[in-house]
Amino acid sequence: MKIISWNVNGLRACVRKGFSQWLTETDADVVGLQEVRARVDQLPDEIVHPEGWHTLFTPAVRPGYSGVGLYSRHPIEEITTSLGVEEFDVEGRVQIARIGGVRIANIYFPNGSGKNRDNSRIPFKLNFYQTLFDTLEPWRKSGEPVVVIGDFNTAHRPIDLARPKSNHKTSGFCPEEREELDRWLNHGWVDSFRLHHPDKEDMYTWWSNRPGVRERNVGWRIDYGLVSENTREACTNAWIETDTLGSDHCPLGLELTL
Repeated sequence: MKIISWNVNGLRACVRKGFSQWLTETDADVVGLQEVRARVDQLPDEIVHPEGWHTLFTPAVRPGYSGVGLYSRHPIEEITTSLGVEEFDVEGRVQIARIGGVRIANIYFPNGSGKNRDNSRIPFKLNFYQTLFDTLEPWRKSGEPVVVIGDFNTAHRPIDLARPKSNHKTSGFCPEEREELDRWLNHGWVDSFRLHHPDKEDMYTWWSNRPGVRERNVGWRIDYGLVSENTREACTNAWIETDTLGSDHCPLGLELTL
């Protein structure tokens, strides 16, 4: 099973930049999108119901904000879009599906920077992380294969961003955010990309829209595919599609051989 994650930074805009062709050409079995920023009735029918795909979209209550979407070549057997906390659920950040015997969580984690880039939303972000962790624990502990894909809005280690020294006080690389990701990796989760590319440098999934930044590869790796520890051996590949355009993020993928 090939699983791809992509923060499209507005699906309608990404469609204008080639998303439909990318979806047609991908050999993925499951595609999880973050930051869809549209209701279903605002999207073209060929995006909502593309041939060969089962789809599900979970928008935020606030128009043009957040939202996640799921494409699967296999039936979506179960789905939950709630963490049981209203302040999280209204933002349309969660899809936890069972597809082909795998529990797949497609998640758009909050940014901690706040309206004034003052890091004021970090407590909200960390609470979201912890609530999701607790929600997934029963499935992980049961031994069921579990995968968490999405925009985590956190660069884990200095190798995961181009300029770590100047970003220790920037949300996405603050110590408390990195420590929370450490907690996940110390308690039953595996970063699929680092599993296969432990020391690979200059591999990022997000770049600022400022001119020349992506061309110079001044980026951050803030999008991940985590697999439950018991699924480590089944994760046979992981990659980042840095050449795929259409968003300020690029897709990443992993493959499971179950």
